[in-house]
Amino acid sequence: MMLAGLGGALALPRASWAAQSFPAFLAQLRARARSAGIPASVVQATTANLVPNQKVLKLDHHQPEFTLTWSQYSSRVLSQTRIDTGQRKYQSTSSLLAAVTSRFGVSAPVMLGIWGLETNFGANQGDFNVIDALTTLAWDRQSHYFGTEAIKAMKIVAMGDAPVSNLLGSYAGAMGQPQFMPSTYLTTAVSFSGHGAPDIWHSDADSLASMANYLAKAGWHDGEPSSEAVLAPGGLNPKLTGRKEVKTIGYWEKLGVQRLPGAARLSSATPAALLLPDGAGGQAFLVYQNFNVIRRYNPSDFYALAVGALGRAILS
Repeated sequence: MMLAGLGGALALPRASWAAQSFPAFLAQLRARARSAGIPASVVQATTANLVPNQKVLKLDHHQPEFTLTWSQYSSRVLSQTRIDTGQRKYQSTSSLLAAVTSRFGVSAPVMLGIWGLETNFGANQGDFNVIDALTTLAWDRQSHYFGTEAIKAMKIVAMGDAPVSNLLGSYAGAMGQPQFMPSTYLTTAVSFSGHGAPDIWHSDADSLASMANYLAKAGWHDGEPSSEAVLAPGGLNPKLTGRKEVKTIGYWEKLGVQRLPGAARLSSATPAALLLPDGAGGQAFLVYQNFNVIRRYNPSDFYALAVGALGRAILS
């Protein structure tokens, strides 16, 4: 999965490998951190004995380069096992989800969808030391972005929000159940109870509230879906489709697009775009403003469609 706050950083071209020795790079990163106000004691404690993490380098250098169709992607991420797990999670957290929705105006299906896709409802958060992983990537890619994220992670430690041992996540530095980058944690993570630092690793309440806060800040429209499956007639001009081709529900219905029983009650004037992710003859979806909000979490049409589909399946 792509990661909240990460955007396209992993897709950036890689600079020449090891253009600078790791000790020299680390000395510069430490100087940057101290200039950013990180206490010298924290800089030392979080970077002592660091060496390039070979597992991070292997994963980063060998990212699979293939393109899945929507049918292939959705069959992988929308498994019945994941849906069943989500339904059990919903049963145990329904009251919490309702309270988060009440506070942030973000519906349960989208939180369940993101939670499930990012970490399988908290089960697969990653076990990399975040500062270690980010420093390795910053050096190998000569990346100011990853270096800045490493310094943000040091800030989390300096604030007392979490010890270094708690800063675990993916090989790309995304942390906890929401898979937040350190900068996103600092701007968006919240303690649902209002007491203590946000614990996005162990607390479902803080994790869900932090996801909801992210979506709310990105412009989530309460009470509206992000997407819905529809039936589209053959012969539609493909130039009319795509998330940027926003019309209205009424416009699409006049062209023969059929909404399905049980769809949300929306005005015919509601702005909507039509997606045919596998082209004519494949599945069709109307997507709404909230679809673009999910894409702020992860800039992928497939991801945003899957979030909506998983949330619907869990609550069906």
